[in-house]
Amino acid sequence: MTYESTRKLYEDAGQGHLFQFWSSLSSSEQSALLTQLDSIDIKRVNRIHAKALEVEKATTEGASSEIIEPLPEDASSSTNDPAAESEWRQLGLRAIAEGEVGVLLMAGGQGTRLGSSAPKGCYDIGLPSHKSLFQYQAERIARLQTVAETEFGKAKGSVIIPWYVMTSGPTRPATETFFAENSYFGLDSSNVILFEQGTLPCLTMDGKVILDAKSHVAVAPDGNGGLYAALRQPVSSKPQDATRTVLSDLASRKIRYIHSYCVDNCLVKVADPIFIGYCVHKQSDCAAKVVPKSSPTESVGVVALRQQKYSVVEYSEITQAQAEQIDLKTGELAFRAGNIANHFYTLQFLNEVEDFEDNLAYHIARKKIPHIDTSTGEIVKPTKPNGMKLELFVFDVFPFTKRFAVLEVSRSEEFSPLKNAPGTGSDDPETSRMDLLSQHKRWLEAAGAKLEEGVEVEVSPLVSYAGDGLEGVRGKVIKKSGILNSLKDLDTLV
Repeated sequence: MTYESTRKLYEDAGQGHLFQFWSSLSSSEQSALLTQLDSIDIKRVNRIHAKALEVEKATTEGASSEIIEPLPEDASSSTNDPAAESEWRQLGLRAIAEGEVGVLLMAGGQGTRLGSSAPKGCYDIGLPSHKSLFQYQAERIARLQTVAETEFGKAKGSVIIPWYVMTSGPTRPATETFFAENSYFGLDSSNVILFEQGTLPCLTMDGKVILDAKSHVAVAPDGNGGLYAALRQPVSSKPQDATRTVLSDLASRKIRYIHSYCVDNCLVKVADPIFIGYCVHKQSDCAAKVVPKSSPTESVGVVALRQQKYSVVEYSEITQAQAEQIDLKTGELAFRAGNIANHFYTLQFLNEVEDFEDNLAYHIARKKIPHIDTSTGEIVKPTKPNGMKLELFVFDVFPFTKRFAVLEVSRSEEFSPLKNAPGTGSDDPETSRMDLLSQHKRWLEAAGAKLEEGVEVEVSPLVSYAGDGLEGVRGKVIKKSGILNSLKDLDTLV
């Protein structure tokens, strides 16, 4: 677009102030600003802002009248039935063996709270191996491919689980470098596809787009729900990727089922065949893994019904009476399905999101946003919230599903989030490390080994995906701490 047409578009949208400093900019700065403005759908931004305000107001005024109910009995199952679990695992593993399963990883965050400027997936939680979160997850994929090949008689290297890693603008270069320097952790680089979540302009409290420099609009990631729009964008700016999107790549590989999760959970079962098989069995188009709430007051959103539609209901949106309500059939909390951002989709459903995307309401996060004072041209670093960022949450699509399902899993086996700085005492590197090593101890003991007091053994994901492949430890007494990179390493630990 030309300068004149772009300026008119923005002025018509009530955002003409973005050209305030145009005459004082160098030609390169003018070009950069015009390029950025042309990449923004300003009419869409205005629509998103207006709808976000409308829904926020309606929610605030009408929250008490919303009907919030526990999940219906037929919508949820748990992994406490060995026979059903075995059946689901076979279904899921068969889909993996047939090349029908892909994985979406949401990994756009930085480890700022952890004291690191690197992408969170690069973080080392202090395991004996010092493997990063990225490496652990990559090796789980590699192990699962091997398990599927073995159990279904497939040729070695023939089973592929493509891994789609969503970064953000700030983390993409470092993530690409980290993967390349580590040779994609043993995976074929052609099956590891990095792509980038989108951004939206930051806005003032009255909806005006903010400049953070005279020639640059302040932007922020559009939330983990930006995943859906990002799936339709070119995976990179390279000419050969001009028409290649995650959705087109999934289709070209004939992927039918997709597992999606967040990078910060060290216990995540990537492409979990039990979860995949459960969803296939239920014929779900979208599903969520949950863990039981630890207590009525735990500050976690729960999967429930809002106005008879599946939703994630924040802990602040249910009453104390609801939080303490007991399911008379099970004796457990009625609202217990704690959300852990661990989801299943069919490819068909992901393709359908675009059809109802305009009905999704973005959430407003009011933040302190550095900006240019349009009257003085000086940079301002506010001390209190002065603007808003607009975010979509990955679970905002739940109310639009036709066949939704929930699988309740064990927290100790599948959920240990890394959220807080070292030494915090909860959801920090120390608790992640402890939870993973405790799991490995349970695996070894279940396989027939005995660990002496204080001994810690890390089991490589390449050795065992979920406690499998450890038959060789039966009868062994493990006396030394260390790493089990293969069963041969047992000799150095007993």
